[in-house]
Amino acid sequence: MTHSALIEELKTLVEPGKVLTDADSLNAYGKDWTKHFAPAPLAIAFPKSIEQVQAIVRWANERKVALVPSGGRTGLSAAAVAANGEVVVAFDYMNQILAFNEFDRTVVCQPGVVTEQLQTFAEEQGLYYPVDFASAGSSQLGGNIGTNAGGIKVIRYGMTRNWVAGLKVVTGKGDLLELNKDLIKNATGYDLRQLFIGAEGTLGFVVEATMRLDRAPQNLTAMVLGTPDFDSIMPVLHAFQNKLDLTAFEFFSDKALAKILARGDVPAPFDSECPFYALLEFEASTEEVANAALATFEHCVEQGWVVDGVMSQSEQQLANLWKLREYISETIAHWTPYKNDISVTVGKVPAFLHDIDAIVEQNYPDFEVIWFGHIGDGNLHLNILKPDALSKDEFFAKCATVNQWVFETVQKYNGSISAEHGVGMTKRDYLSYSRSEAEIAYMKAIKAAFDPNGIMNPGKIFPV
Repeated sequence: MTHSALIEELKTLVEPGKVLTDADSLNAYGKDWTKHFAPAPLAIAFPKSIEQVQAIVRWANERKVALVPSGGRTGLSAAAVAANGEVVVAFDYMNQILAFNEFDRTVVCQPGVVTEQLQTFAEEQGLYYPVDFASAGSSQLGGNIGTNAGGIKVIRYGMTRNWVAGLKVVTGKGDLLELNKDLIKNATGYDLRQLFIGAEGTLGFVVEATMRLDRAPQNLTAMVLGTPDFDSIMPVLHAFQNKLDLTAFEFFSDKALAKILARGDVPAPFDSECPFYALLEFEASTEEVANAALATFEHCVEQGWVVDGVMSQSEQQLANLWKLREYISETIAHWTPYKNDISVTVGKVPAFLHDIDAIVEQNYPDFEVIWFGHIGDGNLHLNILKPDALSKDEFFAKCATVNQWVFETVQKYNGSISAEHGVGMTKRDYLSYSRSEAEIAYMKAIKAAFDPNGIMNPGKIFPV
């Protein structure tokens, strides 16, 4: 069947005007934030109901057409890239909050609900949705679930999977499954809900999610601390964790801070210049808690772990301190960074970072390297910036040659090649550094059970 005939059939499955094939739409909806692959989808379909999603999936099985899910397209692993003539299924019109249960503190959402939309809804109910990251204003819930998104609050609240009470999914066969039915306690065999969280759309599409909410935190307060070296950050983390229940513990390098300050819209936290900085957050619910934070800061200074620091005194100052960390990804995007999102257990972080740093310095002496990450949960972001003199393809090829050594180090420390960005296409060839051959075989068998014709986001997580 010709492409034009396939597109005409696809148009009958959704509402009029909800299939796009113009060049601008194909380019916009065929990619995510990665720049490794050129988008080349067949068409973009916008379902408005679960029934329409099922119709698209059943049609795709019949016609052997591959499907790629599209949410906010803020992913960093190319999991939402359509580079091989697939039909993109975009959930922009399935974007409603459907129901709220005040007793269970749950909210039923369609997959196109934007993360910030859910956060705002929770605030309006006097509650809190804690999964948060820089792209919260554009990422969609379905994508968050598909990649098991993490972010800046994992140390206290965990990943997206911790907040999913129930799911409705359309499998690769076109079946509609209702998973867990929002129960807190449910001991009835396999929890299929968890298989779909982090599956990147390779088993099926999330078409509805029931999300848990939490109580709203009280008087969130942040501190930014400058340290004389990276090794000092871990005893600082340990000292504060012994005294406070932290909601976040982030770090960034002086080079990352310099890029942010050069933007001109965020002030420096203090005058002292340090090679590394830690940002920590906690609930200063009482004066006693605030005093404990200050006493811990003074202890860290006495021990030589901290050179200087500042604690937020207002919501505006809290927001400004967070901008020092949250603006990093957006700011360095100008340099087309080569990104690695890697993790180990928290106690191994210092040795792990030193090993990776040595590899990078030896092999990329002329490249600028930006370190930042969620150090409180062992997640480091390694960003190598593209020099102006190199083309994108030349630059990525140079970076890829060292991936083997980076990931061998990840494997040595029993870490993950992708802590929170997913596998997609950018990390699929390195999956064996984090997963055993037997694990990967079981993963492929699970995919075959849910998606026997291989139409659901093929080429993501592992090769076709």
